Amino acid sequence: MGKLTGSFHDFLRSRRSVRRFKPEAVDAKLLTRILETATYAPSAHNHQPWRFAALTGPEPKSRLAQALAAEYRRDLTAEGMPAAEIEARASRSQSQVLDAPVVVVLCMDASEMRIHASEKLRQVERILETQSAALAGLQLQLAVHAEGLGSVWMCRPVFAPEAVRKVLGLPETWEPQAMFFIGYPDEQPKPKVLKPLDETVIFM
Repeated sequence: MGKLTGSFHDFLRSRRSVRRFKPEAVDAKLLTRILETATYAPSAHNHQPWRFAALTGPEPKSRLAQALAAEYRRDLTAEGMPAAEIEARASRSQSQVLDAPVVVVLCMDASEMRIHASEKLRQVERILETQSAALAGLQLQLAVHAEGLGSVWMCRPVFAPEAVRKVLGLPETWEPQAMFFIGYPDEQPKPKVLKPLDETVIFM
């Protein structure tokens, strides 16, 4: 394998989160290529525990949007937030799902986990499989970026896994971890502000 060039590093550093999209649909073949590239991510034990639910039609997106908004309302109510603010946030949550040309729900398939007698090892295995699924999420976003599209990583499904699984009819072993909104950007993302490297890295 050849040495990576500076331009490739520039490409990796140029990815940004995009939250506003043009209404233009994403071609099915293009989406398939993106998802296939995502599956080339590394994984612990090579278990490849990532699972994707790709939503492009209005009906499944509507079901997901309503379910997440309902869970969001319950969570915010329990936190004691004012009713008007709860409704504003829940409405915004629904609109984000409905307005995205593509919504990809990332799951971790718990059936891929190794079975251990030790509770400690069972917890470690769950962490490893969750990390592996997350790596596929990053790979997905880089594949999206390579095609000139934009995406944003959203964590809401992890707060309502049962609701997401139910409304989308996902297998019982699929544990929702995140969702990605994908489409052609309709905004110019702000420059990324990074912490200085000496605050995040220790060289030894």
